[in-house]
Amino acid sequence: MAEVSLKKRVWGWFFFDWASQPYNTLLLTFIFGPYINELLGDGTAAQTAWGYGIGAAGLMIAFMAPMMGAIADRSSLHLRFIWIFSIFYVAGAAGLWFAVPGDFSLVLIMVSFAIGLIGMEFATIFTNGLLPSLGPKEQIGRISGSGWAFGYLGGLVTLVIMLVFLAENAETGKTLIGIDPIFGLDAAMREGTRSVGPLTAIWYALFMIPFFLWVRVPRDPAAMSMGQAVRTALPELLETLRRLPGKRSLFAYLGSSMLYRDALNGIYVFGGIYASGVLGWSVVDVGIFGILAVITGALFAWLGGRADSRFGPKPVIITSVLSLAFISIAIIFVSREAVLGLTVEATSSLPDIAFYILGAGIGAAGGTLQSASRTMMVRQAEPGRITEGFGLYALAGKATSFVAPLLIGVTTQITGSQQLGIAPLILLFLLGLFFLIWVHPKGDQA
Repeated sequence: MAEVSLKKRVWGWFFFDWASQPYNTLLLTFIFGPYINELLGDGTAAQTAWGYGIGAAGLMIAFMAPMMGAIADRSSLHLRFIWIFSIFYVAGAAGLWFAVPGDFSLVLIMVSFAIGLIGMEFATIFTNGLLPSLGPKEQIGRISGSGWAFGYLGGLVTLVIMLVFLAENAETGKTLIGIDPIFGLDAAMREGTRSVGPLTAIWYALFMIPFFLWVRVPRDPAAMSMGQAVRTALPELLETLRRLPGKRSLFAYLGSSMLYRDALNGIYVFGGIYASGVLGWSVVDVGIFGILAVITGALFAWLGGRADSRFGPKPVIITSVLSLAFISIAIIFVSREAVLGLTVEATSSLPDIAFYILGAGIGAAGGTLQSASRTMMVRQAEPGRITEGFGLYALAGKATSFVAPLLIGVTTQITGSQQLGIAPLILLFLLGLFFLIWVHPKGDQA
């Protein structure tokens, strides 16, 4: 194995965040989600379908994540698993090109989206499992925050590329700067916007090269063969799950993060669809909103990483969750007719300005929350079983990942209101905050 400096290993690890972030930024939130809303022509129907589709993918991730993490810990085959699930990521993202206006299968598109999402989530589990090997414990928060900030910058660059050169306005056929989509893409067939899938796939494949060149996982002399790891992982994982309630801090943290991360993902997943349906924003409008949120996300993930290293992740998590709960309440009271109880004219720009401000807050609080949560998981996991711990973390995040989308889908369908449809997120944030009471900042080992 060629020698690679620790600095290069850290930068290689950063590049995973840079490469994978566009799936969240472009596909989940700011470009493809609103595009689905335009295709269906009904915000309520789009929000319902999106909720059910992503919820189904979350169930599959929840079922497989702890087992896969346990196998990786015992076999030290993290990089091999990252290769495999990277193929899922690329194939799923590329398949979104086939969301042709008037001639597409919503089921097939959602299956393709789910394949890519599963690839991203599992690759993330194995990559996060490498975090403790990148530096001493007191530096992990800074490394995690810097990586998350670097990832946000990658999302920002791809979002700007989409808005400036590719994503066309449905009415004018022009991009943000008033030009036709580049490469001769047909605006009438929405080829500029549909190219978000192939762009995401190509971006990932290109920028994973530094990751695979610089990230090394030293072979553990005690590592098992794949067959042995598979045979022993399930019984040991079941034993870990049986003992989990006795590990009060870890158990409480998994429960807490399960709730607040589900709510955060709900904001990310439905933010673009919400703005499109409630405020009548185009894909380009949502993209501008996304640029602002990504910029604040990058900045505050970096600042949060330094706060994490100085004060620990728990205060950062509490501050972020409280902020997101208040933002969720405010979002419900922003519409074309009124802003926080203040009636406005139909032509007023105040609702747009208010939503931009709230979007900046979501980006800031979300960036710090995700970075600090990753650091906290390192502190809570058992030494030697970090990837299994992140598998449990993924289980906690996905076991109920269908809850926020499902609650939003059901509430939206019952009330017929996109605004009331996101009300369940507030409760999820507050419940997550409540369970943090039993989380020890340094884990059960302390």
